[in-house]
Amino acid sequence: MTDKNPDPTHIRLAKRVAEQLSCSRSTAEQFIEGGFVSVDGQVVEAPGARVRPDQAVTVAPDASLLELTPVTLLLHKPAGFEAGLGLPAGQAAHASRSQGASPALTLLNAASHLPEDASGIRVLQRHFKQLECFTPLPTEASGLVVYTQDKRIARKLAEDIESLEQECIVEVKGDIAPNGLQRLCHGLTFNGRPLPPIKVSWQNETKLRFALKGIRPGQIPAMCDAVGLTVVAMKRIRIGRVPLAKVPEGQWRYLQPWEKF
Repeated sequence: MTDKNPDPTHIRLAKRVAEQLSCSRSTAEQFIEGGFVSVDGQVVEAPGARVRPDQAVTVAPDASLLELTPVTLLLHKPAGFEAGLGLPAGQAAHASRSQGASPALTLLNAASHLPEDASGIRVLQRHFKQLECFTPLPTEASGLVVYTQDKRIARKLAEDIESLEQECIVEVKGDIAPNGLQRLCHGLTFNGRPLPPIKVSWQNETKLRFALKGIRPGQIPAMCDAVGLTVVAMKRIRIGRVPLAKVPEGQWRYLQPWEKF
């Protein structure tokens, strides 16, 4: 934390690191945000933190700016959390509160990181900054939502989201109409337009599996309604080739380098 009336003997951590390493202030800030700098043995990620002259400031011997790569987070969003308004984080949070829904961004923190994450990536505060979401999900739905800092992945999702197959498990109630399953697969319209063939199958007596591309908001509930079914709950379990897998609700993991949408 920074002090509004700082003690003149205390200096910003970034300045102290820059002096120790004989590097620029911006380089020092990157080392700090990368989690490579400790004050009295404790990692500090805030370049503006103030340190006393007697405090020991150390920089990890393996510190490297090459490791400061952008990350992508895969969140298992619970129902009732907003995700995908397309607004900056602060605006999204404000808009969600005004709608009575909690922003999914509040779930992205170190405490909700999947303990079994196999990526081996060290969780840093910078990983929760400048995240963009190109995989919106209705507030009432749960499942996989992608947040990324990586411009390449952002471009991929923005350009190809219409062609990426998404898989959803949909819990329904009611009695399906005759030939209802066949009509779900092909033969329905939405917003006045015929829908392309869709893969729909029963998972059990109350759950349907949808695998479809170019999904529109409200499309699946409207499809179910057309064959006499009412949607009770919906969970997205896959986007392209990336599955939700075993991430518990309310937790997230890092996208691994070999995973491709």
